[in-house]
Amino acid sequence: MASKLVTDCAATIANKGWNIAFVESVTAGRMCSEFALTPFSGKILRGGIASYDFFVKEQLLHIPASIIEKYTAESAEVTSLLARGGARLFNTAITVAITGLASPGGTETKEKPVGTTFITIIIQGREIAHRELFDGTPEEIILQAIDKAAALLIKEIHNL
Repeated sequence: MASKLVTDCAATIANKGWNIAFVESVTAGRMCSEFALTPFSGKILRGGIASYDFFVKEQLLHIPASIIEKYTAESAEVTSLLARGGARLFNTAITVAITGLASPGGTETKEKPVGTTFITIIIQGREIAHRELFDGTPEEIILQAIDKAAALLIKEIHNL
């Protein structure tokens, strides 16, 4: 069952008559699955890409390896490019891209610890970038990130 925030977000998107797609790294498809569990999925959900590995980012979404090497896969810069690539592929009213560090062993640093998440939303051609630090187990971090993306979407839709 999807969270209340995800369900409310899906209802808000459905009420606008819009659709949504996801390009996910840290959440590995979980965000798309959460939106698929809402009663509005058939009206809003176009699809998603789990771009966990560099290969997918580079080959399918055309993110230059040099950009990933310079900024890391978990960065605002790469997340923005993922969102733009997803928007081109899916041609949706809303595209959400998400990267981050849910567990140790990646590119975490003192400035970018485990729990750091980057969300880029493209909504009606406008790009919104957000960075957040979550705490908990990998699953808790992922679920908090999904809810945060849903809350950001609701806010942005209401501000349009």
